[in-house]
Amino acid sequence: MTVNDDVFTNWMQREEIAESMIPIIGRLHRERDVTVLLHSRSLVNKSVVSILKTHRFARQIDGEELSVTETLPFLQALTAIDLGPSQIDIGMLAATYKTDDRGLSVAEFTAEAVSGATGPNKQERRESRDVVLYGFGRIGRLLARLLIEKAGSGNGLRLRAIVVRNSGSEDLVKRASLLRRDSIHGQFQGTITVDEANSRIVANGHEITVIYSDDPTSVDYTAYGINDAILIDNTGRWRDREGLSKHLRPGIAKVVLTAPGKGDVPNIVHGVNHDTIKPDEQILSCASCTTNAIVPPLKAMAEEYGVLRGHVETVHSFTNDQNLLDNYHSSDRRGRSAPLNMVITETGAASAVAKALPELKAPITGSSIRVPVPDVSIAILNLQLARETSREEVLDYLRNVSLTSPLKRQIDFISAPDAVSSDFIGSRHASIVDAGATKVDGDNAILYLWYDNEFGYSCQVVRVVQHVSGVEYPTYPAPAV
Repeated sequence: MTVNDDVFTNWMQREEIAESMIPIIGRLHRERDVTVLLHSRSLVNKSVVSILKTHRFARQIDGEELSVTETLPFLQALTAIDLGPSQIDIGMLAATYKTDDRGLSVAEFTAEAVSGATGPNKQERRESRDVVLYGFGRIGRLLARLLIEKAGSGNGLRLRAIVVRNSGSEDLVKRASLLRRDSIHGQFQGTITVDEANSRIVANGHEITVIYSDDPTSVDYTAYGINDAILIDNTGRWRDREGLSKHLRPGIAKVVLTAPGKGDVPNIVHGVNHDTIKPDEQILSCASCTTNAIVPPLKAMAEEYGVLRGHVETVHSFTNDQNLLDNYHSSDRRGRSAPLNMVITETGAASAVAKALPELKAPITGSSIRVPVPDVSIAILNLQLARETSREEVLDYLRNVSLTSPLKRQIDFISAPDAVSSDFIGSRHASIVDAGATKVDGDNAILYLWYDNEFGYSCQVVRVVQHVSGVEYPTYPAPAV
């Protein structure tokens, strides 16, 4: 047998192991509401190759590839434990087991690490919570995909309706088609049919009622069997409490805005200040995609090094509020052709930092340039730190933050030397630290933070909605604080 044959045989063996993992992951998710993760990446509904690629990606952040032969025993151990709803990171289980010197078996170590989700600590499976999408544009359709994807257990969030303006004949068919196919994010993972007689889109067995209205005060959601729902306004049409309160109609309990809130509307960045949401708060905002990208790493850097001042420059993909060709626009520069120009514009992300991270007293300024790419942006965060450090120290710290800290779902880390923007389409993190571009000189650090301003932001929105609905389950092993 040649060396190449050995390599191919090894690949086939790992394929076989990954195949054996799929039904275990599926049963845990459907029967126990347990989501299996690998370094914060969900393995639910993933293919054999996707599972293997996720294991291999661990070398980008942990220095060496993680093998399915290492994680399978921990996955098998989970099946023998009476688990309640939770998220279990088998990558972290494998990594922490390596450093444990007590001589425990895999089964013993796993049972101890996930004990918070068993016995008297076990959470009961909750009834599903109704969700309504007000608007069905770029963010609305991605939210729909995520909500449908995460509803596999039958618990958690349940997308019941979308509210849109009637655009004429074939409206329902065209909206279903836009959900089915996306030029950036690809095909919908599943099946979609249209029930025109009942004004419904049926996606992976979920009946989604399409409600036609241009006036939120005219809708009675209980007439559609919707109760105690969370409404996600992704139109940006109303951004203050008075305007958003129009959504608080029969059947709606809370309103979440996918744009920066104005006035006293709380601006929430999941992972940073989501635990400050008051139980009786009915209206809140998920801030902007850029705010979500910069606030988690800013918080991490402030906690370790202190931050005296900073500036963020965002190089942002163009959006639907710009013109394809030069035409009238209420903004001075956004009327110029988006796919043909770099366009200087304003960003409210820097000022929004104060709302999401009030303990940070450092002044943060910001500006933005829109560029001719359809998705994925980069924020260049230039910080003056309270103490001197080195590039190696900062990178080691941020790598660990991405692996083990409470911010690991928000901050990702990549060391690939040839990374470019399209590599991050579909990233579920709020931002990704580019190790190769990071610069540190004494007390000055410059971080380059990639972010999928559509999909990554939508993931952050869903996390906030899960939190306020009570279906955000704990992760084990627990992140280091």
